[in-house]
Amino acid sequence: MKTLLIHGTVLTVNDQNDVILDGAIGFEDDRIIYVGPTPEEFKEYDRIIDAGQRTIMPGLINTHGHTAMSLLRGYADDLPLQDWLEKKMWPLEAQFTAEHVKWGTLLSIVEMLKTGTTTFVDMYDHMDTVAQMVELSGMRASLCRGVIGLCPPDVQKSKLDEASEFAQKWNGAANGRIKTMMSPHGAYTCPPDYIEKIVARAEELDLPIHIHMSETQFEVEQNIKDYGSRPVEHLEKLGVFNQPTLVAHAVHLTDEELDILARNDVKVSHNPISNLKLASGIAPVPKMLEKGICVSIGTDSSASNNNLDLFEEMKMVALLHKGVHLDPVAVPAIEALRIATRNGAKALLMDQEIGSLEVGKQADFIVVDTKQVYYQPSHDPISHVVYAGSGRDVRDVFVAGTQLVKNGQCLTLDEEYIKEQANRMFQTFNQE
Repeated sequence: MKTLLIHGTVLTVNDQNDVILDGAIGFEDDRIIYVGPTPEEFKEYDRIIDAGQRTIMPGLINTHGHTAMSLLRGYADDLPLQDWLEKKMWPLEAQFTAEHVKWGTLLSIVEMLKTGTTTFVDMYDHMDTVAQMVELSGMRASLCRGVIGLCPPDVQKSKLDEASEFAQKWNGAANGRIKTMMSPHGAYTCPPDYIEKIVARAEELDLPIHIHMSETQFEVEQNIKDYGSRPVEHLEKLGVFNQPTLVAHAVHLTDEELDILARNDVKVSHNPISNLKLASGIAPVPKMLEKGICVSIGTDSSASNNNLDLFEEMKMVALLHKGVHLDPVAVPAIEALRIATRNGAKALLMDQEIGSLEVGKQADFIVVDTKQVYYQPSHDPISHVVYAGSGRDVRDVFVAGTQLVKNGQCLTLDEEYIKEQANRMFQTFNQE
């Protein structure tokens, strides 16, 4: 079936950053077949949707998170990362079952969909359950079983085999909406020889790698103490960057390390709000962009954020680096928008399919209610979306041509029941 959305302001985020006033987007099945001015006749289309002068833009892409951890939102705030992890998060996460992961993931998916995210990365456990929930919801995702290697060799092997089996089973599933990666959790949670085994498996399966890296100064100093080098050099020596790699955080980096990342085309998921909340620091994003490093954005989990609204993250990316560097053009609005869309697709090796509104790409897009007072006067749509917008303004969401949100309501999931079950699951934790 051919569908045409008309009378919208279209932010294409293409190479020319075209903005089309009174624009339209047409798609057939899951592919975009038209992007341009609203045509005078619509005879070739089976369905016409009037966007009512609202903004049509690519779906946002969240390149780092742990969706099931939404069950721990607000449980432990205002703590340093190591205390937060070791004393609060890990004891409760050790109690997670597949059912906890199911309802935590669904809670996050509803939140992401309603705030305009169409694709997300998840690194966690019980990943078969996560994949099943992605398939059910209609979203797009890149998934990986996060592997912590601080365990006996037989457990290490079991985890690696599980991660590999998951990656093979689900890569390309859900009509191509699910992709997979291999994921050593981090240099500080995986011994060097174990990371090398994970890299070898990623090479064997031809899969990219996702890993936490240089999130805190403590992590960097511990890496030097344990292995005689900083994390970037350490991971390069272990062969991690021989595979396409997406690193999360990348906060504490030297100029030499930035050069290593650029040389190896390592992609970065910048998580500004989580890094600020945990006082981990501020990643050198302007330097990354200057060196041609692909920077995308992630929320991390809603236990450290505490929401999954990428509009907030996009605004933070644009503002934070201006203030830190005393440079009002450090990250312009259009760059922030690209980071949240086009760069996210590139980071996930999906830029030929998603990230911009162009003929031939997947019909992943959102409609934002920019008729509200804080989007006026309507002379600069990109500025308004980045600096004034909110995920709460998202009205409609399409992924692969299927409408998943209509007038702010999820069509594929029962939001009220999911909220009820998420609250029930939290009550099952032993919090002693």
